[in-house]
Amino acid sequence: MRVAATSNNAVVRDAPAARRAGTGFSLSEAANGPVRTAPGQLHAISGVDVLVALQGVEDSTERRKRAVRRGRSALDALDALKVGLLAGTLDQAAVNRLKAAAAELSGNTGDQGLDQVLADIDLRIQVEIAKLTRCSS
Repeated sequence: MRVAATSNNAVVRDAPAARRAGTGFSLSEAANGPVRTAPGQLHAISGVDVLVALQGVEDSTERRKRAVRRGRSALDALDALKVGLLAGTLDQAAVNRLKAAAAELSGNTGDQGLDQVLADIDLRIQVEIAKLTRCSS
């Protein structure tokens, strides 16, 4: 919706002073009050500005989907760690993926149950990282 003023330089003046008949007293044009200018023309928001603004708005569904994706990624990293430990081929890349997955788990999704599950996954990752750093030290 676009709102536009009729003129950029519209002038607004106070109502003219009341004049009484027969008094001989009159106010000059300058004494009528200060001259006020109308607000300038409003600028319409362009389509690109609206899209950029809407990208910053995050609804709860998108926040939940992103949290579920991060949780699944963290569980995949834990599974890769388990497979590496069982096969005896644990490498530093698996540990780095686990640390990166732990860093992504922080945040509030707005769903208390999902937040609890993500906190449990994060705790498990922190325990595994502590075990690995203790063993490698």
